[in-house]
Amino acid sequence: MERPRPTTTPVVLEVWCELQCPDCRTALGDVAALRERYGAALDIQLRHFPLPKHQHALAAAQAYEEAHAQGLGWEYATAVLARAEELGTVGEPLLVEVARDLGLDAEEVDTALVDGRHLLVVDADEAEGRAIGVTGTPTYVIAGERLDGGKSQDGLRARIESLADELLA
Repeated sequence: MERPRPTTTPVVLEVWCELQCPDCRTALGDVAALRERYGAALDIQLRHFPLPKHQHALAAAQAYEEAHAQGLGWEYATAVLARAEELGTVGEPLLVEVARDLGLDAEEVDTALVDGRHLLVVDADEAEGRAIGVTGTPTYVIAGERLDGGKSQDGLRARIESLADELLA
């Protein structure tokens, strides 16, 4: 009788992000490289940390949650971050437009922004972020270590890879 193979739980990398943040857009390159290198062994989770200086960040986080519920969370985050400056001037109509462009149910995204159905998730993320010391975005958390990318992202991917390699060894 063949022994069952042990299942490996993926390593979790939390990416504390804000969808109106140009630094978070820059961080997408590292996130893509990490996803490419580790595949399913690294569970990359977007966590919300809307900053008060960005007027539409809270709405963008809620719209992301609706896009995630419709199966295209990361694609939506990438598309919104690509237009972060435009989001600053256009606001919520841009969030609905991006949803439509991705083939999501844009009316449902718009309704979610009105009825606030995802607000508790976003608020919970923000509260947890504050509790663990997140002050800006992007911030990464892996193996209990917080890595702040808001000031500089230099060397962060290498540090994340080092921690992930240790955990997966």
